[in-house]
Amino acid sequence: MADLYDYITILITWLFVFAFLYNLSTSINKPDKSLAQISFIMMVSYTSSMAMEPQTATPHLNLFLFDAVTILTLMMWAAFFIKNKPTAFYYLIVGLSFNAFVFFGMHYDSIVLGNMEFWWFWGLYGIGQLTSDLVMAVVLFINKDILGLLKVKHYLSKKLGIY
Repeated sequence: MADLYDYITILITWLFVFAFLYNLSTSINKPDKSLAQISFIMMVSYTSSMAMEPQTATPHLNLFLFDAVTILTLMMWAAFFIKNKPTAFYYLIVGLSFNAFVFFGMHYDSIVLGNMEFWWFWGLYGIGQLTSDLVMAVVLFINKDILGLLKVKHYLSKKLGIY
């Protein structure tokens, strides 16, 4: 099972590398380089996390910290360097937040509580984390609101009076 995880990790990392290269090539003659920039941030995050030893005492906590640092980096990038955030930015924040949540949950469940029996949260972790990574990579390529996250954001902003 660990070998399969390694292959999936490599596939996801390559998707982020290809997303960066694709966005870099398509942004050459465009003034807006935001997709290439956030693709670069994701590529660096995912490739650097591969250097982490998976057999450490707290692998899920380390992955949680990687995602938290990546979220902070994206937020700082958005605050200082961009006015109009691309659609992919919102998907990255939501996807990384979900991943950070399940990584922290797995750390708490397996290390703090010492639980080693499968339950529904482990299934959510296994399927949700992979799905989240795939959606983030795909949205970096197409930059479209495929799940309707921006529609929900606009609806909630209007409903709560936040602009």
